[in-house]
Amino acid sequence: MQELLYVLGADLVVGILVTIAAAKSGFVLAKVERGLTIGSTILILVTMAFVSSEVFMRYIMNAPIPGHLELSSLFVPVMVFGAISYTQSQDAHVGMTLLIDNLPPKIKNRIEIVSLLLTVFTCSILAYFSFKFAYGEWEIDNVTETPPYFLTWPSAIAIPIGYGLVSIRCWLQALHRIAPDYYAQEDIVHDVDLLAESAAE
Repeated sequence: MQELLYVLGADLVVGILVTIAAAKSGFVLAKVERGLTIGSTILILVTMAFVSSEVFMRYIMNAPIPGHLELSSLFVPVMVFGAISYTQSQDAHVGMTLLIDNLPPKIKNRIEIVSLLLTVFTCSILAYFSFKFAYGEWEIDNVTETPPYFLTWPSAIAIPIGYGLVSIRCWLQALHRIAPDYYAQEDIVHDVDLLAESAAE
């Protein structure tokens, strides 16, 4: 319970700071999201090539690549959580909206705000506990079970980073829904608009 209160306190502090500099926070976050998403895309292509190479080496050359399964598995959290915040920024996550879409606009907006704020808190909790896990992996130098014994913490640290960024992104989206005139969508929500503005300057 005490740890949950710490997370809530951290949410409030970070939320206040992000709110004070919302436009700047949105711009920086958009740059980070774009970079991580590009990195995730490249890693997906690398993983596909790596798995294809393993199939060739195993079944054609009869010389399997050691640790191929473990390394591919370690890539998965990095690929997923590297792009999760960008996906949220574009409202591209899969969702059930049949009921919400048929509600009056004001009620729909309030439900979206509550949903976003709950997501902020939930993802913050997940970021905190997944960071504790990743720190534990680093502290004991944990490795995969079979040779060549890859370190596991670089993969694990992608999870709290991804959840942390989603928390900030959802906070910015909630700000936009609470005060759309003050926190304009092009300032804090969609990175394409932000990057276009930056290029124009």
